Formats: sequence, C-alpha cells, structure tokens
Amino acid sequence: MGNKNRREFLKKSILGISGAALVPEILKGSYSRSASLPLDLPCRLLGRTGIKAPLLSMGAADASDSRLIKAAYEAGIKLFFSATYYGEGKNEKLVGDSLKGLPRDSFVIGTAVPPDGMDMRTGTFTNGFDSDAYIRKAENSLLRFGLDYVDFFLFPFAGKKETVQNEGVLKAMAQLKKQGKTKFLGIASHGDTEEALKAAADSGIYDVAMIGYNYKSANKDSLNSAIDYAAKAGMGIVAMKTTAGAFRNKSGPALNTDAALKWVLQNENIASIVSGMSSVEQLQKNLAMISNLKMSEQEMKDLSLASLEPDLYCRQCKKCIPQCPHNLDIPTIMRSYMYAYGYMNTAQAWHTLADVDLSGKPCETCQTCNVKCTARFDVKNKILDISRLKEVPKDFIVA
Repeated sequence: MGNKNRREFLKKSILGISGAALVPEILKGSYSRSASLPLDLPCRLLGRTGIKAPLLSMGAADASDSRLIKAAYEAGIKLFFSATYYGEGKNEKLVGDSLKGLPRDSFVIGTAVPPDGMDMRTGTFTNGFDSDAYIRKAENSLLRFGLDYVDFFLFPFAGKKETVQNEGVLKAMAQLKKQGKTKFLGIASHGDTEEALKAAADSGIYDVAMIGYNYKSANKDSLNSAIDYAAKAGMGIVAMKTTAGAFRNKSGPALNTDAALKWVLQNENIASIVSGMSSVEQLQKNLAMISNLKMSEQEMKDLSLASLEPDLYCRQCKKCIPQCPHNLDIPTIMRSYMYAYGYMNTAQAWHTLADVDLSGKPCETCQTCNVKCTARFDVKNKILDISRLKEVPKDFIVA
C-alpha cells in the first residue's frame, strides 16, 4: 500500500474518526498540589491485602504520557493497573518509567498477564496450560516495569471455574508469590463473572478480583451476591468498565459519568474504581466525584434514562457465539468496538482485535445476521465497521 493510499485509507477508516492511535492524547488542563482537591482521598480496605485503596485507581490503558500518571500520583492516587496486552507491553514500561524514583511503598502496581492458548469464546484452554511459559511472561512484565516485584499479578479473562482453579494456573501463580515477584494474586473477569468470583474465592489463593461492574450489568442481584461471597472470603474487589462504554451511543449525548461512577461505589464491597483516564481534566473530574458519593435526583434520573438507551457496552454474555454460523468471537470484537468508539482508544481496539480471525470477511457473506444481541447491538454492521482495523498496518498504531 503506497503512502498516498495509506493516508486516504486512514482518513476513511476508524483511525480518521478518533485519531487516538496516530496522535498521543494531549494533556488537557493542569494539576498541582495547590489544586483545590483533597490529597487524602477517601479509602476502603482492599480485602485481606490490608491495603487502604483510594476509591479512585488508575487504569493506565488510556494513558499515553507519563505526566498524566505523575499527576495522578501527586493527586493521591496510589493504585495503578496495566496489562501485558496494552500496547504489547509498552504501557507497562510507561507506568514503570513514570513512577521511577518514587518510594516503592508509596504506590501499588497491578498487571494482568494472559495465558497462551486460551479460547476466548469458551474461556478455556485449547492445548492445556504451560506454567513455565506463563511465569516467563510474568517475569518479562517485571523487566518492562523496571521493578523487582509488582503488588498484584492478575489472571485475566477469568470466567470458567475449570480455568480459574486449573492446577497449573494455581501452581504458577503460587510460585510467583513464593519467589517474591508479587505480593498478591488476583483475577480479572470480563464475562462469566459470577462463576469466576465464586471459583476464585473457593480456591483460597486469590486475594483480589477486578471485575466489569456498572449500571448496565446484567443480573445485578446474582452478581452482587457473588461479589458479597468473594468479599466475605477476604477478597478485595475493584471495578472496571464502570461507565459501560463511556457514551450512550456513538453520536448521542455523553453519559453522566459522575452518576455512573457513584452508582458503582454505592456497593460498599467495591473497594476502588479502576478508571481509564486520558487527560488531567478527567482526573480532576473523577477526584471531585469521589469527594461526595451521594447521588442527586438529577444523577439518578440521568442513569435511569441512559439505562434505557442503546450503548457500547458488551455484557460478554457469549449468547451470540452459538447463533453465529461462523462461530466468531463476537464478545472480543465488541470490546474492540467499545475501545475505539467509547474510550476513543484506537490502539487498544487494534490490539484487542489482532488475534480475532476475520479472514474471508465472514459478515459480508451473510445477507441477514442471525445474531440477536441481548444489548440490542447491530452486530453485523459493528463488525463490518471495526474489522477495518485489521487492514491497518501495525506501524501506524501508536500505543
């Protein structure tokens, strides 16, 4: 593809819509210790870890500048979460470089290390689990962070009991802790969360769970029951995906994020929100929010209205997969769509989509889509839209 044709493609593609993968996020606003926001942030105990976690933590996936991470630290945030699959490890290096030179006991770092050979459609291993390979991946994370240890190693995409309690997984995680490469162990769950929480709690080895939790969550009563079960077993619970895709829809009005985040924190079993922030302006807004968790009538009205409208948040229920004649990993594709259009993070959308098999452009062969999405997504058109990212050369992706 020639340079001229590449430029034309990018203008017409999703990259031209968000621009997030081409130009690093410009830091908006400013933050200093003189700002009128409290440095002693309200905290909750993170289960048996004993860590007093500020109600607001930083999910670093959307950060592209070390100044933002330093600003969050200066503002009183001390929990930072990354993952090996954020920019193929570049995000871990960014977080490590940003906190370098600071007292090690003044911040807490967690990262998610995915296993090889997991079928994302089923949440199980295709060819077994290689403990040695997993440990090497975790050790490479430490090298990128520039640290001797991280506070949390999280096993991501946890769902099925057989995976969470896999003997090899438990052995590898326990070895990392025994060797002093991590203080605590945890899971991160995007789907089958209730099963994952109960399995993790019953295993007795996991200390923390990061879960998708928001006002759009399905089966809230049973999910809250599973959260309570894990919390009573001593696990600390942190919440991600707390704004349900950030916007009500691609072109509609922005979600009242204060209301969405406050809703999450009404559950006192949630120790902290892991918020993906990309600007100091967002940081300031979220810090102001946690100073008063009482929801106003207007905030409750805003959430009630938003809950009735289509959004970008995929519940990861996986009910779509057996409906698709091509057996596509639709939940992962929808997460990619959400990263691109909801969080405006095209780089993460690209990396999420990278391992999905869309060869042959299967959706183009179906005149009518058989998938009836529980979130009312137009699945076919969303796939056709986001699949264009597969054609973007990796060199054009900045992460």
